[in-house]
Amino acid sequence: MSLDGKVILVTGAAKRIGRGIALRLAAEGARVAIHYHHSELEARQTARDCGNAELFQADLEKVAEIDRLFNDVAERFGRLDGLVNNAARFTRFNPLDITEQDWDFIHSVNLKAVFFCCQLGARLMLESGGGRIVNISSLGGIRPWADHAHYCASKAGVIMLTRALSKALAPAITVNSVAPGVIPFEDIDSAGKRLIEVTPAKRGGTPAEVADAVVYFLNASEFITGQVLAVDGGLSQR
Repeated sequence: MSLDGKVILVTGAAKRIGRGIALRLAAEGARVAIHYHHSELEARQTARDCGNAELFQADLEKVAEIDRLFNDVAERFGRLDGLVNNAARFTRFNPLDITEQDWDFIHSVNLKAVFFCCQLGARLMLESGGGRIVNISSLGGIRPWADHAHYCASKAGVIMLTRALSKALAPAITVNSVAPGVIPFEDIDSAGKRLIEVTPAKRGGTPAEVADAVVYFLNASEFITGQVLAVDGGLSQR
């Protein structure tokens, strides 16, 4: 299968892993839709680097804005072939100190928004016969981290949501998940560095390696659905 000419929306595509995914999809010939919230300058640069890709701004905390996002995609492209739910938040708290606001800050984007993006994306995909959804989860959804209980719960939720939707949307739409391990950036903290030290591959990963897994699922047949692929250098096996 080929991604050439396919319309694929990537949420949180301005920076980091999302940017890496968008660049790879553009290199594969896809018509990439770049979503961002606040990072407009970075999003514009990513769009230029993707061959002047279309830009879409939306606050994924609000379902009304998610609805507008998908309406805008439909208006500009007329279809949707793939969706990569990458946008996410990450904070660190002792679980005894987590407030309702802390919990909602993470879950509103990491889990609630993923569901409604899947819902609205699937409706649009079905208008043209089907498509592919890839949800970016995390090693934190597979392995527990003591100071990230709220984050781990959200990403474990993404994995189970992926599995449930893969049954609900089959066979026209496949739903799979990529679970990155430590993908270091300039702001990596000491905890992240310690995880890299115990990673069997003896290094952190790269956005390009996450993008490889995303491309695999976007290209795969409808017989591959409901799966979680850890891109973590073997860390989840420890």
